[in-house]
Amino acid sequence: MMTEEIQEQYAGELEAFHIWMKDAGYTGYTVKSYTGDVAEFLVSINGKSLDQVKKLHVLSFLSRARERGVSDSTRNRKHAAVNCFYKSLIELELVTNNPAFGIKKSKTEQNRAPVFLDESGLERFLQAVQGKYRTRNLAIFLLMGYMGLRVGEVHALNCKDYNMERRTLDVFGKGRKWRTLPVPETVAKLLSEALQERLAPWRAKEEALFVSQKGKRLSIRSIQLISTETFERFQQESASNQRVNYSSHKLRHSFATMMLRRGADLRTVQELLGHSSIQTTTVYTHVTSREKEEAMALLDVKLPAFVAEM
Repeated sequence: MMTEEIQEQYAGELEAFHIWMKDAGYTGYTVKSYTGDVAEFLVSINGKSLDQVKKLHVLSFLSRARERGVSDSTRNRKHAAVNCFYKSLIELELVTNNPAFGIKKSKTEQNRAPVFLDESGLERFLQAVQGKYRTRNLAIFLLMGYMGLRVGEVHALNCKDYNMERRTLDVFGKGRKWRTLPVPETVAKLLSEALQERLAPWRAKEEALFVSQKGKRLSIRSIQLISTETFERFQQESASNQRVNYSSHKLRHSFATMMLRRGADLRTVQELLGHSSIQTTTVYTHVTSREKEEAMALLDVKLPAFVAEM
């Protein structure tokens, strides 16, 4: 939590960071997360001037976070937040050095294959969608599971982004980049139904494609909670030790894996996902144990004939 002392001491730098993030197109969710991480970091440096902070101080901050039991991904996010904080201040000529630069990310999470649902699992997951806003929620999950949208991208969609006649969707993604995606016929049908059932917003100028029961843009947190509840129903008949820690982002993993397994070109999948680097997309080229066994079964291993010595 941001203390009054921290807010007052680093007021100028924090304001500059906020301006920089908004100008760079960071989502509200990321701005909130990074602000919290940076506030935690500023507490850890005990009132030092930002120019006095060394790489050791940043590493110590990240180390203490790990000692508290945070995950590798959370540790890496905190590192990214501090790195962006200093990067913004350098660009705005408020500091001259970035002590977070060059610190290695945790690689443990990166070495794991993404958790995903296969096609039959994705179908069963969609059957678990229930409730008053079933059509809206189904549309959201279809966009993530069958078109690869990020949660933040779904949250940011406006009604005008969907072209019903052309069956295309304009998506505003990371790095302030737009991409236009063709909408599969089944997804288009449900998306049209969701638009028809869309609640009338309280504010006349609310353009959000997906709105809450209060008529406001559906928040990222709400989408995540709806996803968590649906995954719980999806796995309610599974033994507790066999349940997987699914999340809304796993639907995007499922889409990427499904496309590659159906023979889609890696570069095309990169464009569909909105990845800036193809290296990010290659993480989805993992294969299952069954596929490995089937591949090895294609080999025709021949041993040389054994001739007994006379």
